[in-house]
Amino acid sequence: MLVKIAMLLLVLAVSLPGKDEVTVTAVPRWPWNGKVDITVKTPPWEGSYILPYPLHLEGYDNDKEEVLPIKTLTFDNQDLVFLDNGQFLAHAGTHKLVWDVAVDYPTLNTSSLAVKATVNLTRDTYMVVNLETFAIRYTTDAPDLSDDTCRTTELWLRWIPAGTDWMGSPEKQLGRSTNETQHKVTLTRGFYIGVFEMTQKQWELVMGNNPSFYTGDTRPVEEVAYDDIRGTGLGAGWPTGGHAVDENSFLGRLRTLTNLPIFDLPTEAQWEYACHAGRAGALNLGWDLTATDSCPRMAAAGRYYYNRDDGKGGYDRHTKVGCYLPNAWGLYDMHGNVSEWCLDWYGDYPTEAVTDPVGASSGSNRVDRGGCWYYSAQSCRSASRGGCGPSDCSRYLGFRVVCCP
Repeated sequence: MLVKIAMLLLVLAVSLPGKDEVTVTAVPRWPWNGKVDITVKTPPWEGSYILPYPLHLEGYDNDKEEVLPIKTLTFDNQDLVFLDNGQFLAHAGTHKLVWDVAVDYPTLNTSSLAVKATVNLTRDTYMVVNLETFAIRYTTDAPDLSDDTCRTTELWLRWIPAGTDWMGSPEKQLGRSTNETQHKVTLTRGFYIGVFEMTQKQWELVMGNNPSFYTGDTRPVEEVAYDDIRGTGLGAGWPTGGHAVDENSFLGRLRTLTNLPIFDLPTEAQWEYACHAGRAGALNLGWDLTATDSCPRMAAAGRYYYNRDDGKGGYDRHTKVGCYLPNAWGLYDMHGNVSEWCLDWYGDYPTEAVTDPVGASSGSNRVDRGGCWYYSAQSCRSASRGGCGPSDCSRYLGFRVVCCP
């Protein structure tokens, strides 16, 4: 859709399905000095601080019928997050931008000038963060596992839609523990979650060090505590302190470098919901175990104690992320490899249905999920729960991140 530059105020309203409108206006400076004032008004989306649909602005020459990339664009505040594909995400509110046409196209006939605004109304499956430039892009293409870029210099996250699922395990599930009371959980907001466990190279690009015991760029980072990831001050406050984290924690630095204040660890409910990917069973491939210790089905789902010598990354340790079968949402290593930190305090499950649970209000241990390379099959099930002190570090413990409204 086009907004033609003229002396009159021209408005473009871009509708989001079932949401308020994104309104874009383009007004030339008069007398003409080569600049165009552009105003973008974006509403909240499902209570989100960030408009999740990328908005793209570009110029257009009606005489030549060609696109004019907007290169010299200034804006009034830090509430716009520019992506590496010419798009930007806008915080909810009104944003004022200035396009200096005279700098970009000094010989342009301004009577033929227009501004084109488009919104991607289709949710892109993957969000990708370049950890060298910290630019962000969105794509529908899955990561290329033949290229380790997706495990090292890029952070890939997959969109998980809102929905309802069963958390915990049925009483007759082989390997079940008593702390897995089955109950229905509804998540009212979708979120992006890491396709892989956070790797050592990814951690190093954000933090400048590698704390892992078993080193390797494409292996999951370990020997990282909950306190390292979120911090011991503000970051220790979940759930009463919400998503606040310490500035020098891993998440604090990632938020600053990307200008996206919505990265965090998953709640225990988000983790299990993403792990299931809509499938029942002890494993997210839709299977139950055939044995509690050594199980061929677990051997296909992830690295655990009884497949440590299967040729995928050496003996008696974790291995390169993404070596085993993914779940239906394309997430890898939700079973085994390293156990993964979650936001919640470890506590008893509710016995009734809940919506957007945040875990216990206090406790001594934080939840970890998924089991690890040193565990038996029963401890790597989707419903298996663990807990560690927030300052605990282990070669068995890692994490993956979420990015959520």
